[in-house]
Amino acid sequence: MIIGKVVDDMYVSMLPEDVYPSDWEQPTLKVYLTAIVRDANGNIIKVHKQWSHSPTSNFMSLILPYNYYSNTGQGLPITNTGGSTYYYYSSYHPMCYPNNESNCQSYFVMIQVGSGSQSNPYSAHSLASPIANGTGTGQLIYGTPSVSSSPIVSGSSVYFYISQAFNNASGGTVTITEVGILINMYLYNPNGSVNTGNVLVWYDVLSSAISVPNGGTITIYYTFTVNP
Repeated sequence: MIIGKVVDDMYVSMLPEDVYPSDWEQPTLKVYLTAIVRDANGNIIKVHKQWSHSPTSNFMSLILPYNYYSNTGQGLPITNTGGSTYYYYSSYHPMCYPNNESNCQSYFVMIQVGSGSQSNPYSAHSLASPIANGTGTGQLIYGTPSVSSSPIVSGSSVYFYISQAFNNASGGTVTITEVGILINMYLYNPNGSVNTGNVLVWYDVLSSAISVPNGGTITIYYTFTVNP
């Protein structure tokens, strides 16, 4: 029996040279989050940008190939922000783009912000401490979310973005530490159809907290790029 580092060394040495990564190679999909903060006079006071790499288990369930469902004959659990679980069957429910409530029952709901954090984004079904929509203490006014009308082609890359602005009329500074993407899912399955409500599909803890001053605004952008 061969164990330990010997096995690793043996198999690495057997790999052909063209399978080794080179310095210029990049992942096929890249996602990044950008946040622009303005003060009450509209002046930019902070620009925050970080790589985003936190799809949730809900997201992974939605992109599984049809073969999974056809081979197992079962749906996959989708858990909404309220903790209720539904079952997804890809053979019964197509997704559409662009996602908005007027042209598709499953659509992008919002970018949601919060003041908490979670150590395992994959298992997150809701933000740890969502910031409410309003003008009360610690709240932000949620603007209308925006989705690019179609995927954008730039050379060999294709990308789309979603964005949303938030206004602070709370009377004090509001600090954001987590961000998530929520969609509304309308599922079709052998037992009928059901609206799952809000489902968290992407979740990020910010690399550094972002403070939004009273009277100020923050606009958050998510950019998804294929073949960057």
